Amino acid sequence: MEIKMLWWYWVAFGMLLMVTEIFVPSFTIFWFGLAALIVALLVGISPEIALSWQLTCWALSSILFTFLWFRYFKPTMIDRTKAGISLEAVIGQTGQVIRLPHEGGRGLVRFVMPLLGTEDWEFMSGDVLKIGDRVMVVDVSGNTLVVTKKGS
Repeated sequence: MEIKMLWWYWVAFGMLLMVTEIFVPSFTIFWFGLAALIVALLVGISPEIALSWQLTCWALSSILFTFLWFRYFKPTMIDRTKAGISLEAVIGQTGQVIRLPHEGGRGLVRFVMPLLGTEDWEFMSGDVLKIGDRVMVVDVSGNTLVVTKKGS
């Protein structure tokens, strides 16, 4: 006995997976649901596709969509505003100047270990600095660190 999967079975399965994403907020199950909709489209175009090929297409599409999500799209969605950062986690950290502040702009300091999710931060300072100087965070002003030259 051969199992016949109709196109709308795949649509229902895909929608079920996408709705499940509401209750399991990992944003990975969504891609399995999208892959099921792709298979539904294939089965709608060519209903004679064997179940084994349908499952293979679903698995490969799921892997592809998940890979693309984690590799290309998710990294661009990181919140870089630093809104609500913890002042205690920042004060006293030391980093190295990699770009000097210019008139009307901020400098850039790099930390060895990521500080609240990122290694590079904009900074301002009242000290005269040069590239490579070690600086210590003394305050936060909006999304910008206030630093002093280490040892001054």
